[in-house]
Order: sequence, then C-alpha cells, then structure tokens
Amino acid sequence: MSIAKPIPQHIAIIMDGNGRWAKLRGKDRTEGHIAGVETIRTTLRIAAQRGVRYLTFYAFSTENWGRPEAEVNALMDLLCRSVINETPELIRMGICVRTIGDRSRFSERVQQHLAQIEEQTAAGDRLTMVLALNYSSRDELRRAVQELARRVEAGTLQASQIDETCISEMLDTAFMPDPDLVIRTSGEQRLSNFLMWQASYAEFYFPEVLWPDFTEEEFDRALDVYAARDRRFGLVK
Repeated sequence: MSIAKPIPQHIAIIMDGNGRWAKLRGKDRTEGHIAGVETIRTTLRIAAQRGVRYLTFYAFSTENWGRPEAEVNALMDLLCRSVINETPELIRMGICVRTIGDRSRFSERVQQHLAQIEEQTAAGDRLTMVLALNYSSRDELRRAVQELARRVEAGTLQASQIDETCISEMLDTAFMPDPDLVIRTSGEQRLSNFLMWQASYAEFYFPEVLWPDFTEEEFDRALDVYAARDRRFGLVK
C-alpha cells in the first residue's frame, strides 16, 4: 500500500522575476506583472486540488514604493482590476481572500477593492489566499511591539507575560498557521523581509524559474522536495 506524501498546510511564495521575464521578451515590466497574475491563478487552482489550506503571496512589499511611480501605479491598477475580474471565480472555487500588511498607505480606491474581495469571499472554506500588501516583516514586528507596549503601559498586560505565543497573536498572520514551505522563484535565495518570525521552521525551496513560468509541474516539484525533507523541529528522531 502506498503512503500518501505529506502536503504542506501553508505555502508562502515570494513571486520573483516578473520584470526579468518581461525584459527577456522585450516587453514592458507591466506585462511581466500581468503574466504573473495568470500564474497566481494557476497556482491557486493547483494548490486547492493538492489539498493546501493556506497560500500566501508576497504581492507588494513596503520597499516596493521605491519603484518608479508609473510601475507602482500600474501595479495598483492591476490589483483593482484583478479584484473585479477574479472575485466570481474565487467564490466559485471556495477560496477566501485575506490580506496582511499595512493597508493605510494605499489609496481609498485600492482599500475599497481589498475590503470588497475580503467581504465577498469570506465564506470560502476550501483554501485561504493571503495577499501580503505593503508588508514587511520588520514593520509587522514593529507594530506588534508597539501594541504590546501600549497594553503594558495601560496595565492590561505584564511584561513578564510576553512570550512567543503572545507575540504571534499580535502579528498580522495570527489567523493562520505558520508556513510549512516558503518558495522563492528566480533563483534568489533570501527572505527579503517576508514572514521572518513565522518562517522560523519552514522548509525553503528556490527554483531557478521566473515567476510567470512557474507551472503546475514546478509546483508539484516543490511539493516533492518538501515531502522528501526530514522535518525534526530541533528534535532527535
């Protein structure tokens, strides 16, 4: 009797390589981001079929505001259009959409679209897609520490009560388990300020392929690599 391979409950993805993908084809960087959205669509479908419960995409970091204004504006327009276009299919697939990060810097239009997709997909119970938007792990930890300090100052929390669980409950990701597998495409091998606390015991996979070329076969290869890992969490087995 064959033994089913372990499937990660939560996969977090750093979608790297849209710009390089476009440049290699003589296209504008925006075309790379559009192609990247199609890959998100494919990855969602495959992840749901494989039994993944949470899929987090590093969609826009706090550092991304430093990109050319035209590219940032194009990304915001693409985000809003994607919300409108993708919501019906997400509802049909049973996918719930959540966001992490500080949304306050986005325009009112973008914030309204994000609130809309979260509200309209809230009943999805097959897979939760998490969009990390204006997110960085250091900023997340800063906000968490400030909230803990306010509670200590108010007398509702003792400093001695602050433990790892307490900190985790203050993070944007408190509603979901830590990632089991972190994937970064394009061959780069760094976290880039992404889920640094949460990824403490995650497995890492760094395929050379650029994000728009991350196919179903590449996704399954990542699952195979994960299944072959011996996860001991610091213990001796």
